[in-house]
Amino acid sequence: MQVARALVPVLAGLLAGGAVSAAPVPVAGQVKEVAERLTGIMATTQQSLADPKRPDVRMTTCGVSLSGAAPSAIYLYQEQAMSKELGDPYRQRLLRIAPSPDGQAVESAGFKLVDQKAFSGFCNKPPAERLVPQAALDTAPTCVVLIQPEGENYRGKTPGDGCPTRVRGAERITNEIVLYKDGMDTQDRGFDAQGHQVWGAKEQPYQFRRLTP
Repeated sequence: MQVARALVPVLAGLLAGGAVSAAPVPVAGQVKEVAERLTGIMATTQQSLADPKRPDVRMTTCGVSLSGAAPSAIYLYQEQAMSKELGDPYRQRLLRIAPSPDGQAVESAGFKLVDQKAFSGFCNKPPAERLVPQAALDTAPTCVVLIQPEGENYRGKTPGDGCPTRVRGAERITNEIVLYKDGMDTQDRGFDAQGHQVWGAKEQPYQFRRLTP
């Protein structure tokens, strides 16, 4: 009887021509989906061909194991390089994808690698050999992006006024991202002490589109 009663509103909605809304994905499932959408090789090649002023950048991301890591988190190694200079990445970091402390969003925390050169091309290794020791990381994350579902996509941004930094004349960075099934848009921006933007995306985000799963 209890099962029959539970089906009454569902059947009523179907008979009335309505649709039954899908149950929201639990945060643990969102963590997995966000990690899957970040993993792989993406590039801004299409955007660069349409606008030569835009750089052709390749982003490579793969799953790694971190010694002593919490089981609720997924760890990814990520590097970015100009598509014509893949052996010389200009950005390398470890990402921790996990539920936010309040359990209401996915948290992507970036960590600086102590010896970045030692990890260049790390994703070329077999998955079983991608083990990162705790000593290879700075202890505190450099920046955090909170990510939540938005329709079929995921949207995220840095909280508050962004994160402190000392990169290319910037003292603060902000980032906004949209994760699609076939890539991502990202608006990484650096600001100086006076609040002037000194680097990063302006009117249009960087459009990374997937080259491989």
